[in-house]
Amino acid sequence: MIRRLRARVGVGRAESGAISAMIITMLLMLFVLAGLVVDGGFALNAREKVYDDAEQAARAAANQIDIEHLRATGEVVIMQAAAVQRAEQYMSERGYAPGRVNVDVGAGEVTVWAERTVDTSLLQLIMIDEYNVEGQATSRPAVGITGEAP
Repeated sequence: MIRRLRARVGVGRAESGAISAMIITMLLMLFVLAGLVVDGGFALNAREKVYDDAEQAARAAANQIDIEHLRATGEVVIMQAAAVQRAEQYMSERGYAPGRVNVDVGAGEVTVWAERTVDTSLLQLIMIDEYNVEGQATSRPAVGITGEAP
């Protein structure tokens, strides 16, 4: 009875196994989607951590002010060499390679840029082994009880 019904509808041996190929394709797509979700979450967390580290390094560097000059003139001057050294030391303590951190001391502010490579977990299935995240932060020194220096 079922054979006659299949013969009438046109379902035969030509389509046998087609559902297996479709299931394998769907499973592969499901793994890729899961990889994007999991590794995408890791990427967001890693990016936030790089921004946080850059922000803290910029704050530490902006605290390197010339105290004698401040007391004598009331003007806030960031000591450039000390600020760069402090920011690089801070980032080095958190595992950043020296070539992946850039510190720029400008007029009254310090900018820190950092980059980190993060390994993937599930996206390795489609040959994406790692990705780079980067972050940048700027800080100005705060003195006295009124806050930021002008």
